[in-house]
Amino acid sequence: MSDLPANDSPRDDEDGPDGPLGPDGAAADPFDEIVAAETDRDPDLAVIEAGSRTLRTQAGPPQGDVPARPADPEVDRELRRVEAELADRWGETKLDPSVQRIRALLDILGDPQTAYPAIHITGTNGKTSTARMIEALLGAFELRTGRYTSPHVQSITERISLDGAPIAPERFIEAYDDIKPYVEMVDAREEYRLSFFEVLTGMAYATFADAPVDVAVVEVGMGGTWDATNVIDGTVAVVTPVDLDHTDRLGSTTAEIAAEKSGIIKQDATVILAQQPVDAAQVLLKRAVEVDATVAREGLEFGVVGRRIAVGGQLLTLRGLGGEYEEVFLPLHGEHQAHNAAVALAAVEAFFGVGAQRVEPLDIDTVRKAFAAVSSPGRLEVVRRSPTVVLDAAHNPAGARAAAAAISEVFDFSRLIGVVGVSDDKNAREMFEAFEPLFAEVVVTQNSSDRALDADALAAIAVEVFGDDRVQVEPRLDDALEAAVTLAEEEGEYAGGGVLVTGSVITVGEARLLLGRG
Repeated sequence: MSDLPANDSPRDDEDGPDGPLGPDGAAADPFDEIVAAETDRDPDLAVIEAGSRTLRTQAGPPQGDVPARPADPEVDRELRRVEAELADRWGETKLDPSVQRIRALLDILGDPQTAYPAIHITGTNGKTSTARMIEALLGAFELRTGRYTSPHVQSITERISLDGAPIAPERFIEAYDDIKPYVEMVDAREEYRLSFFEVLTGMAYATFADAPVDVAVVEVGMGGTWDATNVIDGTVAVVTPVDLDHTDRLGSTTAEIAAEKSGIIKQDATVILAQQPVDAAQVLLKRAVEVDATVAREGLEFGVVGRRIAVGGQLLTLRGLGGEYEEVFLPLHGEHQAHNAAVALAAVEAFFGVGAQRVEPLDIDTVRKAFAAVSSPGRLEVVRRSPTVVLDAAHNPAGARAAAAAISEVFDFSRLIGVVGVSDDKNAREMFEAFEPLFAEVVVTQNSSDRALDADALAAIAVEVFGDDRVQVEPRLDDALEAAVTLAEEEGEYAGGGVLVTGSVITVGEARLLLGRG
């Protein structure tokens, strides 16, 4: 049995930034997701070695949203077995534009994805944050939810959630072992074996059916049309902002990329469109017309009416499909998160038929309760203080611009040092350009992934943007963190000094482990 042909294109699941607090560390909330398209890694790789070295950093207790390794040695051993067997498959950084294998697997499993309605999410940035908001809203209205997102920050179990929490390692192992015989059946009769992501998708859909869930919230991996998740028919299709990323696979213009992503829009569905470039919007609207889908557009049928900074987040007034929702507290920072909230609210309204079958809006107190409980790890997540160290998984230029805007709005750093490690297929120059006005200096590094851009090559790009005197090279991530902390503390008592770790979900995930958050 052969593996699929070599193709190192990344997945489309790196989110843009999200956010929390100021350098004084007031009210730091947990923040989730990591939107990345690069998870062909062993989460313990070089990090274990690096983590043995003492960093001059004190972090708080681990965040509950990101599970640590199982405490039970036997469970941990079994989880590592499953991880190793999955890793032996065609990695999720390699793609084949086909849903043939996943359809074959689900057919043998009895098509579990048809046992529940779904909200299907695509876009370039913001998918995971939006998915988490949708999940929180549905849960607040007493629906049992299943959420499937990728990649993971530190634990593979993060990818499959029930009732707002990652499934237990024991359940993850059981889900894999349950479908393994059927996976092997498909492997034996198809030209290529099922991929890592295809097997995980089958596990998620089967887990949701077994639970059972009332609704599944599903994030695509890359694109839409041929993504493994696209064997599900979402009654609501959500398209977060489309931008240039993965151009080698999805197209060189936002219109071409939108055409791939429009594949999740199914017959008679309701489509929730975030604000889009004009050419992308035209493509998405054309697809909606072709399949008789109902469309709600941000800025027209719904949107952000007002927002103001609040302690630990922002206070929003949102216009939904059923009216205005005032005084909604969101414990995440940045204008982009306010827009994600508007999209999530409209998606849940559409799911409940607001604006169609029913006129009245959702209960405002329930909406407020749901948004107040949202978290998004790895999105402007504060993981230590003195100096403040912030993690953000921005991994493309659009995500970097959103992160830079949020940092400027929320934080009051007098001296900000960047720690940047990116994948070799990313537009590092434009990311550096987005952060250049904010970084006093930048420490370039690389994570443990074999797709990480070499630190020296990244430094050459950084020098062109920042100049030679503002760039330091530290190939090891632990050394880079140590160097950045030292730079942030230079010139005496810098109460406003800070460090931002960014560039990749893997970089952020490994930094999180090094800083004691794993």
